[in-house]
Amino acid sequence: MGHYDWISFTTDYGLSDGFVAACHGVVARIAPQLRVIDVTHAVAPGDIGRGAAVLAQIVPHLPPSVHLAVVDPGVGTTRRALAVETEAGLLVGPDNGLLWPAAEALGGILRVVELTETGWFAPVVSATFHGRDVFAPVAARLALGADLGDGGPPVDPRTLVRLPEPVVVVGDGWLDAEVRSIDRYGNVQLAAAGAQLAGYDGPLRVGGLPAVRTSTFGEAAPGELVVFVDSAGQVALGINGGRAVVAMSVHPGDLVRLSRADSPATDGPEGSETDSRNHPGAR
Repeated sequence: MGHYDWISFTTDYGLSDGFVAACHGVVARIAPQLRVIDVTHAVAPGDIGRGAAVLAQIVPHLPPSVHLAVVDPGVGTTRRALAVETEAGLLVGPDNGLLWPAAEALGGILRVVELTETGWFAPVVSATFHGRDVFAPVAARLALGADLGDGGPPVDPRTLVRLPEPVVVVGDGWLDAEVRSIDRYGNVQLAAAGAQLAGYDGPLRVGGLPAVRTSTFGEAAPGELVVFVDSAGQVALGINGGRAVVAMSVHPGDLVRLSRADSPATDGPEGSETDSRNHPGAR
């Protein structure tokens, strides 16, 4: 197995404590020559779905790396610790659905092992900080060229935990799509792929609000709700000079209906244009 010059690092640790620094320190002590790309540490605590979505959207744009990802509300339980080999890099993290989408984005899974080789861990492993004591040292060793097969027994990729597929339902002149994520600008990313906007070129309605389809925010009038394809190729909603999430009052996991203004199908799921229920796997 080859060496890697880079480790990417994605967590829900935040920056107000020293958790991220501790993991950086572990990597630096084992392999000071490695460079670390901090993808984000602002995933909401325990939000596996958001962590998985961010990771999957970012890894294709990174150099060949060991991708260290820790959003791990089940830390210390029987959930497995994994290292995953893909066509274009390695992934290290918990078996809770976090890694699978990124593995697919990297070309698919070639091999998986459950991390049980304690010689690769910190001398003392905290029951509540596997990011520092298990995943970070393993990522550093793999980046230095350690053989994945020495990290533990093989795992059938079909047994990996997968998050439920987000809801997307297409009708005649309308589509219902789950809110996948919300960025810091208040743009709302839906689970629908950008290609599903074909035929939605005229006046639109989203969650009961009038909207227009544009390529950029500047094509709309200030304060106008826009439907666009975002940089990840997903259908997204924004407001020129505003925050779509505030105007629509939605959260990850909600269902939103997008329809042509001339379509009779203006009601959303179960009669409402925005379904505020959270759906399984959204978080």
